[in-house]
Amino acid sequence: MKILVVLLLLTLADGKSFERCEWARMLKAAAMDGYRGISLANWVCLTKWESQFNTQAINHNKDKSTDYGIFQINSRWWCDDGQTRSANGCNISCSDLLTDNISTAIRCAKRVVGDPQGIEAWVGWRVHCKNQDVSTYLSGCGL
Repeated sequence: MKILVVLLLLTLADGKSFERCEWARMLKAAAMDGYRGISLANWVCLTKWESQFNTQAINHNKDKSTDYGIFQINSRWWCDDGQTRSANGCNISCSDLLTDNISTAIRCAKRVVGDPQGIEAWVGWRVHCKNQDVSTYLSGCGL
């Protein structure tokens, strides 16, 4: 029954795939540029590699946890999906991360980078963005 409810919620979720510059502007408007010392270009790079800027992105991990939304927030640590034993550090339902209302996802991402691991919590950032020239992620956006 839980799986049916989750599938129904996913079907009804109003998600969005952002264009790179549109997403960069949204992050800038949400005061993400420089948050905890993380540049806007790094945030754009992170979300490119984690979700392709898609709010409905879902990734199932080997440890049976799941990553949700544009930031790929993990169900074991940051949100409750009703299936994974979760610390629920953001005090949210994982389904809240799968809509085009990005405010919840941004608040939770800010909480994740406030954790001792910081931006290193995201594998996509470590593999594709760390110690790289990420300026191209803002190229042509007029920011």
